[in-house]
Amino acid sequence: MVELAAYDRRGLFMGGLVVISLDRRHVLVGLGAGLIAARSAHAQSVSADIAQRLSEAEQAGRVFGLHALLVSQGGKLLVEHYEKGNDEARGRPLGEVAFAPNVLHDLRSVSKSIVGLAYGIALAEGKVPPPEAKLYEQFPEYSDLASQPGRDRLTIHNVLSMTLGFEWDEISIPYGSPANSENAMDDAPDRFRFILERPVVSEPGAKWIYCGGATALLGRLIAKGTGDELPAYCKRVLFDPLQFGAFEWHRDQHGDPIAASGLRLLPPDLLKIGQMMLAGGTWNGHQIVPSEWVKRVATPTVTIDGDFKYGYHWYVGTRPDGAPSDPPRFIAGIGWGGQRLHVVPGRDVVVVIHCGNYGRANGEQRGVINAVLTEVVLPSFVSRM
Repeated sequence: MVELAAYDRRGLFMGGLVVISLDRRHVLVGLGAGLIAARSAHAQSVSADIAQRLSEAEQAGRVFGLHALLVSQGGKLLVEHYEKGNDEARGRPLGEVAFAPNVLHDLRSVSKSIVGLAYGIALAEGKVPPPEAKLYEQFPEYSDLASQPGRDRLTIHNVLSMTLGFEWDEISIPYGSPANSENAMDDAPDRFRFILERPVVSEPGAKWIYCGGATALLGRLIAKGTGDELPAYCKRVLFDPLQFGAFEWHRDQHGDPIAASGLRLLPPDLLKIGQMMLAGGTWNGHQIVPSEWVKRVATPTVTIDGDFKYGYHWYVGTRPDGAPSDPPRFIAGIGWGGQRLHVVPGRDVVVVIHCGNYGRANGEQRGVINAVLTEVVLPSFVSRM
């Protein structure tokens, strides 16, 4: 059986770190003066239960390609599990990587949810337009596009909720294809003109169309309004207050940060984002993200499928995507390859999942995430409520 570490991180990194090999995988265990010797019975039970279920799910082939699994409840880290596996840095092969708390991992489209939070901070500072503002008025350099039919009704709300109604396809066309809309945007001589000139194919606000271009627009508005590049602004208002370690932000061919999918974080730092969301945007007694914005991003604005909905750059649901049962409501950031920040307010639980299933079909990726959530992690908390 796989053993998982269960401890309070506040006492973990006072001393040295060793990696112990257990059953083909590596679990990082903290040693040193700050290590709390006696784990709580709850933490031990959760750790053991999740270890058993994870081992069974991997042996059965329902979970594969897992790189990291972190679980916290009530702000306390209960489970931190890392494995070895092949990885990429936004498509660039990295070979086999031994994952650990100090090893960066792609967020892919979980980056979108981070940008959504940064936009709310900039809005509170008066640096970016509010949701009701007209979209094309914020981009006067593309005034030739503003007069085209249907575009005058588009607002920042449509950008935040991905209800622009633009012709855009990142779902049915593989990311390896130049015809994929995100790839085409990255390859365009002017990514913002590429986005803003997309044909309007549905009524604005009526339909959710997944669109990395929407996040690129938010990143551009943040940069224009604050005078900082997106990575620098996020570092100042989010990452530094949350005491993040290292991070990276990929850039396009023109040197612009890729807002939609370019962020790489340490897994424990991504967990902090979820814990901050549970705390209404606060961290260590400081308001990082305005509490009203935390509520706003988690408020459904459009239905994706059934009870799977979308807020402002965050997914909102009453069950894990595709699960037949009825677990508690969640909010989530979701990224290609099996990246997930899963926040369950009703259980005070945050789950971080990183996988390396970039080359797998979307359905396979979702199947792994669903198995980790519904078979491995959430049963430990449902049974205790």
